[in-house]
Amino acid sequence: FKPVMDVRREKIFKPRAEYVSKMCGKGSGLIIGDIGAGYGLFLNELREILPENYYVAIEPSVEMSDICNKSGLEVKCMFLEDVNEISERGGGDLLTAFELLEHLIDPVYFIKKVNCLLKPGGLFLLTTLNAKGFDILMLWDRSKSIFPPHHLNFFNPSSIKYLFERLGFEIVEISTPGKLDWSIVEGMIKNEGVDLGRFWSLLSKESDEKCKKGLQDWISRNNLSSHMSILVQKPYKGNT
Repeated sequence: FKPVMDVRREKIFKPRAEYVSKMCGKGSGLIIGDIGAGYGLFLNELREILPENYYVAIEPSVEMSDICNKSGLEVKCMFLEDVNEISERGGGDLLTAFELLEHLIDPVYFIKKVNCLLKPGGLFLLTTLNAKGFDILMLWDRSKSIFPPHHLNFFNPSSIKYLFERLGFEIVEISTPGKLDWSIVEGMIKNEGVDLGRFWSLLSKESDEKCKKGLQDWISRNNLSSHMSILVQKPYKGNT
């Protein structure tokens, strides 16, 4: 992770922080926690945009927690399941968990814990794999996203909606904003000799960048990307 940290900050965490900042508007004094915060890249990028909020890194790794702490974040060096409160200041206004749900042994308990730690009306933003996404379905048993025991849970837009609603959340948005589906498939065709049929072979060899971008945009726009984003809300007390 360290050798590509700067690239990940620019290509992944900065755009992600910009997206979340628009969601938060110009609010201040919000309690925002990132679950599995790593080196704190996302929270630090968001703090640059919205400095008047309170940021909490939940990260079980001692090494990574120390780095978060040195950057001025409040740190809870533990798994989310062991957290009793997000902050002494109160429950969370926004919690995030990026590329984490697929690794969990018990996602139901995890989501219930998130619910407990959020304020009424609080938001939870997460990203995870979409098992009905393009590159996973195309490659299937050759997909590098499917490798237990590292990835244990595979949801899709319908099943993730059902799960969160069953656990008391309201769905705000489910989308698949992925940008790499075709690049992943093309790489497997060109670099590893995967045969997916004449059409896809032709597309990988002869199509131009405009064609490839158009395909990827269509995949994402129609919720067919293997990268899925979910935004849900804990209901206000009057709505439960």
